[in-house]
Amino acid sequence: MHIEQFDHVGIRVRDRDRAINFYKLLGFHVGEVVTFDEVVIIRNSAGVEINLIINANNPEGDHNILMDIETKYPGHTHLALRVSSIIETIETLKAADIPITQGPVMFGQDGHVSLFIRDPDRNTLELRGRAEDTDKIENLVMYDPKG
Repeated sequence: MHIEQFDHVGIRVRDRDRAINFYKLLGFHVGEVVTFDEVVIIRNSAGVEINLIINANNPEGDHNILMDIETKYPGHTHLALRVSSIIETIETLKAADIPITQGPVMFGQDGHVSLFIRDPDRNTLELRGRAEDTDKIENLVMYDPKG
């Protein structure tokens, strides 16, 4: 078997319209609404596809069971999306009142800056871009994995 590329990811959400409106702020639009299941397929202009799975309940209250509670369960912890400009991304998030929950941060010296946000269902998204004018990125934290 030879895997050619990543195709899409499914994200479980509770409220269809709330999720669609949030992901629209990130540049996604509704591509298809599946008629035989509670799935809405969204895409952005670069063809990145996310399947919104509309069947979540939330027994943990306002927590993400994989990220926010002390007991750690196996599963996907976040989706990382490449952005063309980390500075532009920060400006867009501020304008849309989407809080950055971690970062901006550079993990080592690979030339990338990451920041993390949460969707309305507390699913974690990493937005990652090339380091650009790092002196202009407010609150940038640089971690050196070598100590």
